[in-house]
Amino acid sequence: MYLGIDCGTQGTKALVLDADSGQVLGAGSASHSLQSAANGRREQQPGQWLEAFEQATRQALAAAGIRGEQILGIGVSGQQHGLVLLDEQGAVLRPAKLWCDTESTPENQRLLEHLGGAAGSLQRLGVAIAPGYTVSKLLWTREQHPELFARIAHILLPHDYLNHWLTGRACSEYGDASGSGYFDVRTRQWDGALLDFIDPSGRLQRALPQLLEPDQPVGPIRPQIAERLGLNPQAVVASGGGDNMMGAIGTGNIRPGAITMSLGTSGTLYAYSEQPMISPHAQVATFCSSSGGWLPLICTMNLTSATGLIQQLLELDIQAFGALVEQAPIGAEGLLMLPFFNGERVPALPNARASLLGMDSDNLTRANLCRAVVEGTSFGLRYGLDLLRASGLQSQTIRLIGGAAKSPVWRQVIADIMGTPLVCPRQTEAAALGAAIQAAWCLTTGADRQAQLAALCERCVQLDASTQTHPDPARTAQYEEVYQHYREQVSRLAEHNPA
Repeated sequence: MYLGIDCGTQGTKALVLDADSGQVLGAGSASHSLQSAANGRREQQPGQWLEAFEQATRQALAAAGIRGEQILGIGVSGQQHGLVLLDEQGAVLRPAKLWCDTESTPENQRLLEHLGGAAGSLQRLGVAIAPGYTVSKLLWTREQHPELFARIAHILLPHDYLNHWLTGRACSEYGDASGSGYFDVRTRQWDGALLDFIDPSGRLQRALPQLLEPDQPVGPIRPQIAERLGLNPQAVVASGGGDNMMGAIGTGNIRPGAITMSLGTSGTLYAYSEQPMISPHAQVATFCSSSGGWLPLICTMNLTSATGLIQQLLELDIQAFGALVEQAPIGAEGLLMLPFFNGERVPALPNARASLLGMDSDNLTRANLCRAVVEGTSFGLRYGLDLLRASGLQSQTIRLIGGAAKSPVWRQVIADIMGTPLVCPRQTEAAALGAAIQAAWCLTTGADRQAQLAALCERCVQLDASTQTHPDPARTAQYEEVYQHYREQVSRLAEHNPA
């Protein structure tokens, strides 16, 4: 039995996987709160993650009807790009700045200029650093909290921090490290010189975690943590990874040909590549995968975070919201939302804010507003899919995951806008499943590691035929017209909100 954990923005999810049968035996979850400010600050207390980890784990074990002593390995998936700073005693120095934090946008711009712009960043790192990446958060900390900055002993990403809590070791793996902004995705090494630009003393380099191969375990769980969680004290903690990398494993996206799309707080779209295909489009992040290859990826910052705001505004539950979306026609009778509530990464509009266009006395209805926010967020993913396709990545199907993937309304909208058939895995919590699969992989032995991972995915990743959704050519043609209008408005917005 293996425990998979996914520590996301809205909460932590846990599941118990029987790797022999491929069945998920039980699951649990616990929520997180978000500290927000109008200046783009988005932070969380890492202590909440630990409490949620414990609560979700105990729920999953109870639901599975097994004893914690039966757990052989633990895999942790975490939200990417977040910054967790520890002192010499391992204490957290301040709240973690998250992937969706844009407060350090000015610092990112200065770092980007130092690298020679997007082209220079792509040449040096293989990615163009963007607001939300970890590196600008370090420069921001130096300038805003110099006293805390002087006490930094460990620089960790969220999943690294959880592994540190579990094992006492400060480690990171290539996939999650790819999103730090101080990592070369081609050579799979830290770029220490960039950190020395932030602090020439070399302190930041010394605070970096050790890099691990994706199938390399961090080590055994600490006895006191095993006791707290009710787990086997001999359980081994896998390298883990970022939520997108674990989501790729959890959808079987470990070979060329598949595209995974996640409809969560953010929207992500990624495909496996055997080589580091560095895209000329700066918004495509060619991260390393956690399965031995690379994972060209785009990320939109506003998805269910945006639709959730409209649900709250109109006081709708998810069923009522979906019903209103269905009532409105494609194009929402001319109502177009650009849902950039906290800036946006794809399209690259970090300084933008949301806007609602085309309002008149007839079309400003509840149904049209719901349809407009779903279409606006989906168009961002279509924009990203166009970039991936322009970079040479193709796929005949999409594997759809995330909370909104459970909605038939969302599934049909996505299939029609993308013009591509889709299907959901039977286990929609793909990041937690991928973490559990990776834990099993870390404990296997043998020479052909890729074949072992493929066999695990074949056994544990099952597609749900009832969710298969095909695009309707007539609706796809209608959406294309609305999407081109969206592209025109994005271009205008970019002129007034340069990245």
